[in-house]
Amino acid sequence: MKVCVIAEGSYPYTFGGVSAWVQMLVQGNPNVEFSIQTIVADRADAKECKFVIPKNVVSMHDTFISDDDVVHKVRKKTKLNAREKDAFKSLLYGKNVDWVTIFNYFEHKDVSINGLLMGKDFYDIVSDFYRDKYSQTVFVDFLWNTRSLYLLLFKVLKTPVEVCDLYHCVSTGYAGILASKGKVLYNKPLILSEHGIYTREREEEIIKSNWTQGIYKDIWINYFYCLSDCVYHYADKITSLFKAAQMIQLELGCDPAKTMVIPNGVEASDYENLPGKKPDDTHINIGALLRVTPIKDVKTLLSAYSFAKEEVPELKLYIMGPTDEDPDYYNDCVEMVNVNDLKDVEFTGRIKPSDYLGRMDMLILTSISEGQPIVMLEAMAAGIPCIATQVGDCAGLIHGDNDDMGDCGIVTPTMNVARIAQAIVTIAQNPELRAKMGEIGKKRVRQYYTKNGWLIEYAKLYNQFAVEEKTPQAKKSKKSKK
Repeated sequence: MKVCVIAEGSYPYTFGGVSAWVQMLVQGNPNVEFSIQTIVADRADAKECKFVIPKNVVSMHDTFISDDDVVHKVRKKTKLNAREKDAFKSLLYGKNVDWVTIFNYFEHKDVSINGLLMGKDFYDIVSDFYRDKYSQTVFVDFLWNTRSLYLLLFKVLKTPVEVCDLYHCVSTGYAGILASKGKVLYNKPLILSEHGIYTREREEEIIKSNWTQGIYKDIWINYFYCLSDCVYHYADKITSLFKAAQMIQLELGCDPAKTMVIPNGVEASDYENLPGKKPDDTHINIGALLRVTPIKDVKTLLSAYSFAKEEVPELKLYIMGPTDEDPDYYNDCVEMVNVNDLKDVEFTGRIKPSDYLGRMDMLILTSISEGQPIVMLEAMAAGIPCIATQVGDCAGLIHGDNDDMGDCGIVTPTMNVARIAQAIVTIAQNPELRAKMGEIGKKRVRQYYTKNGWLIEYAKLYNQFAVEEKTPQAKKSKKSKK
């Protein structure tokens, strides 16, 4: 069996939960051949693989969607037939989109993206859409914003998809569109595994952004919802990490029969008998295992730590993880430490969690957005209490969605310095509470969040699709491209 895993902005070029998840999925299915298809912003982001690629990965393909951000000139005239015009019109409206025609257009025609975007047919489609929906704005701005928007999607649509037995994408958006293209062209099953709800994340990002304003915020948001609708429609199975995420998928229109929850898992035995504190270490150690990026809100963490340290001078903060994904943000954090003269703060860079976790008295995540953090499961497996913001399934992990074991940490609001500082102080000043929370976390992971259980569920899905009889529809042959 050959599975095409399609990831956007993550594996294998970026560290993080999604990338680690893909690596474990591939390693945990050694009898399955994998093709990895990545969608990356630009070539600079794909200089180096951050993971040792497993031997059962038989091919890798990259798509760079931002090589050119501006349409400069027409390279080749592009004409659309009546059906294609209707399909692209449905795409702009985002309703009843004729994805089959669009997928086949980009697969079987020698498409010039510039020629399409700058051509008369696309101009006429945009003009009609403008007059119908957005005539209150300046047309020239609207036209160029629309071209820039669809340039990214058309680059993805033009990307060839390898013929595989099953497509497995780890988000909706561009990864999901490419997987849907494979599903439609080759009549193969498609699994979507959402770690966060892509459309909601993009919506929040766009609302807060400065790079687009006014009606264009709504256009971008609707655009991403349109892409997700496509993937939800074509996916044969849609997995989520926890029940609340599944409920959001249903709200967004997923067929309930397609959805299922498969939580993350870790190998609990890997976190037993970890190296502990050195005899001369008298600190109360706080571990923040994360990428130093804005979404992890390290600045709020540093502010909370500064207040907590005034009350508990023995505190020490280890910020453990890559610092090169957003150098400007990392430099801001370092400057914040220096300007405020924060003592006992160490940026370790990328580390192996098992080398440090045994020395920690607590783990903290102050993220603005999360799914179901693997780092929390690792800390829980190691018997370390967790402090986490109320995002994703952090509260579920701490309070227990399926049990009455008790809390294995403290949940705080996002960006709330006072509440986060108080949580640090509470755990730091109560060694008995730390020990109790640590034991609850260990028990919860071993009962509900094992790596073996997680792999078994995906192996079942793969086997299910491998043995199902395929429908006798004629497969569309892929034309060779010169």
